[in-house]
Amino acid sequence: MTEWYIEGLWIKNCSCDPGCPCDFNQRPTQGHCVGMVAMHVTKGFFGEVDLAGVSYASTVRWPGPIHEGNGEVQLLLDTNATEAQRQAIVEVTSGRHGDALFEVFSFVCPTVHDPIVAPIEFAVDLEQRTAQLKVGEGILETEVETLRGIEPPDPYRAVVRIPGGMEYTGPDEEAETALAKHIRSRGAIAFELSDSHSTLAFVRHGSDFRNPRFVPTVVDKAFA
Repeated sequence: MTEWYIEGLWIKNCSCDPGCPCDFNQRPTQGHCVGMVAMHVTKGFFGEVDLAGVSYASTVRWPGPIHEGNGEVQLLLDTNATEAQRQAIVEVTSGRHGDALFEVFSFVCPTVHDPIVAPIEFAVDLEQRTAQLKVGEGILETEVETLRGIEPPDPYRAVVRIPGGMEYTGPDEEAETALAKHIRSRGAIAFELSDSHSTLAFVRHGSDFRNPRFVPTVVDKAFA
């Protein structure tokens, strides 16, 4: 195992209604799950490889609840990263080097499609609960906006906090719930969704990210 650590901004958009029940170990809204995750690493390393500034994404699909497994995943790597950085992300997300989130997702996604290397455009604003992600020309695209009230449609905030959880691992162990206006995927896992769930968060992961010697930084609320 290689020692590693990453922190940065995180997007998780899926086919559930906003307020994804999978966060609470319940069945997904549609009975199955399809979606994507993406991260921009603001600080991190894998062994001797510096990962600061690297973005990546993955598309995922499960035929039923996530915990029942039989899922598939495709990793999307940024052309702006070096070959060493891209290979490091492959290793990090494989689950072979520790961290509960990646170990679990490796277990529940036995089908792994070949990665795609393409330009990645990534922007998240946690305060406004907005995000945009574009991978290549039509490979993956999603846009996120804040939840809104019914009448009037003012911005609406809903925060999920899971102490000791494996995904929302920022300083407050929480994530903003938002609305994925659309998700369009044309890779090995093709799908198109509108007005579905989005999670936006600052997260930290690593072979032992809770070790104080990794010295996590204070969250930067926006990246563009």
